Amino acid sequence: MNQQDQDERARIREAMDRILTGQALASNGSLTVVALAAEADVHRMALLKRHADLKNEFYERVRTEIHQVPEAEKRLRDTVTKLKKTIANQRAEIEELRQQVTRLTLASAVLTQQDDGQTRREPVPDNVVPFPRSTT
Repeated sequence: MNQQDQDERARIREAMDRILTGQALASNGSLTVVALAAEADVHRMALLKRHADLKNEFYERVRTEIHQVPEAEKRLRDTVTKLKKTIANQRAEIEELRQQVTRLTLASAVLTQQDDGQTRREPVPDNVVPFPRSTT
């Protein structure tokens, strides 16, 4: 690990301490990686790529020291809740559509059966050529 990485890591740890104690200087003090990167004066992607362990440490400290769920986790939980509702609604709609298909199939069979009885009784005009019905 080179000197630049060690300096970044030290700034990130100091920024963690400031944010967690509510004494943020360079950021809005929110409990997010974006605020941590701004507070430490490092690029957010550097924090996410090169110092992922510090990002995880930050979120773990947020959970244990402040007893709060990180914002990213809250958003993910909200998204999961919404998606579960969407899935439940779609399953109900699919079941309703399946029942409707069954009802329509039965109605079609009844109408076809009634139509077959009527066409046999009525005479067909001389200029009409009936198409053979499919057996499927």
